Amino acid sequence: MNNFAVIDTETTWSGRLMTAGVLVVETASLKVVDSKYFIVSDTVDEGGLYSYQVHMEKLTETETKLSKIGSEIHEYLSNYGVKSIFAYNAGFDRNGLPYLRSYKWCDIMRLAAYKQHNPAIPRDAECCKTGKLKRGYGVEPILRMLRKDNYTETHNALIDAMDELEIIRLLGHPVDMYPEI
Repeated sequence: MNNFAVIDTETTWSGRLMTAGVLVVETASLKVVDSKYFIVSDTVDEGGLYSYQVHMEKLTETETKLSKIGSEIHEYLSNYGVKSIFAYNAGFDRNGLPYLRSYKWCDIMRLAAYKQHNPAIPRDAECCKTGKLKRGYGVEPILRMLRKDNYTETHNALIDAMDELEIIRLLGHPVDMYPEI
């Protein structure tokens, strides 16, 4: 695997895809090769919890129709030889992008939320018998633990994908350790 993708999505109030942020990442160095921000023109005006973050300045964006986003993301990933997609709580993003089910989807949260894989989780944190945090294992609290700061998540799909890649970097595990869903 030479390149992989990190994807984040934001949805409308009714659960339809509103935006997708996609990073193409070089596997060995974990450096971003390219990125793309997709805005779904026929759903974005429906609004959602994070719709105010859709049009952030200085982001390269591609407007597309909901009916075309799957083929556009697939073509974009194919150009870079991507076979695997990483996402935080990957089941949510995979469900929002059903046309990308042929890819291998790996869940970043399945390592980040477990004390045996994340040394930044405090010893006194409430965990299940499996080692998973009982609460507070979203991107924002995990990055706060790893960075030891007061990070605030933007809820812009492209910036959130960058945050998810940072979690991979900070955990320091090889990408092949992340479980496929």
